[in-house]
Amino acid sequence: MGIRAAHWDDWSLEGLLGQKMALGQRVSLVVPARNEAATVGAVVTRVREALMDTVALVDEIVVIDSDSVDDTFAVAESAGARVHRSAEIRPDLGTHPGKGEAMWKSLFVTSGELVVFMDADLHDWDTHFVPGLLGPLLSSPEVQLVKGFYDRPGAEGPLEGGRVTELVARPLIALLFPELGGLVQPLAGEWAVRRSWFAGLSVPTGYAVELAALIDTVRAGGVEALAQVDLGVRAHRHQALRDLGGMATQILAAALARVDVDGPEVSRLAGARTSTTGGEAVLRQFLRGLEPVEHVVPIIERPPAKDLL
Repeated sequence: MGIRAAHWDDWSLEGLLGQKMALGQRVSLVVPARNEAATVGAVVTRVREALMDTVALVDEIVVIDSDSVDDTFAVAESAGARVHRSAEIRPDLGTHPGKGEAMWKSLFVTSGELVVFMDADLHDWDTHFVPGLLGPLLSSPEVQLVKGFYDRPGAEGPLEGGRVTELVARPLIALLFPELGGLVQPLAGEWAVRRSWFAGLSVPTGYAVELAALIDTVRAGGVEALAQVDLGVRAHRHQALRDLGGMATQILAAALARVDVDGPEVSRLAGARTSTTGGEAVLRQFLRGLEPVEHVVPIIERPPAKDLL
């Protein structure tokens, strides 16, 4: 059985509202943001008007501001979101600025049983992203985490919008976690998860939160715990190629931290070099002695929030 896939319009808005009411569940939209004053207001306003003011699918919109130095906080608040500075949420736990940190800390200031995450820097998108992501969670109790996927064009062509996905995430998945190979956009910032499930996951504080959540979910719940939904087209601000090294390093580090040195991942990786005599044993020995990479990019993982809530 592969990862189930659906299209955003497989569910009607009325049907989702009925399922939400029948289940008695609240929905929290969380928008992690850092210096996104130019776009976060439109994200909040459009979702609030379409899915809170017009219908009651979303119960709260919460922006987690991760040390912005622009007007992100004020813009998001004016647009109707409840805004929290990440560093000020549970200060007793310390702070480690980053996307994953903002998402992890959102669990301390939200109330929804279902949590939808959206990036703050969206340009080409629509509010159907939210009900599309909620569809599998409201209709299939075995599904714990839903990933969005979409056409993601860039200025120079269709693949320019997903360079780290194509050059880092896909090779990692192919070699180490092939059960995730059916995912179209493993690093998508638009995804939804059951609060109780996310609270049980270890969360990297930086860019690796999406891949780490997928690996941990499929290991704990199997592929039936995952779903993906075609959301159409998505575009956002793209970073310069030279700025993507830190993101790639964090994703690599989080993935390698989840490799069972004595498990099948190493066998598959060693099998990619079939001409190497004793390659599997050598690789296992290498991984056991692998030095941490904190000197390159700080790699910090937050423990499951369920133990701290």
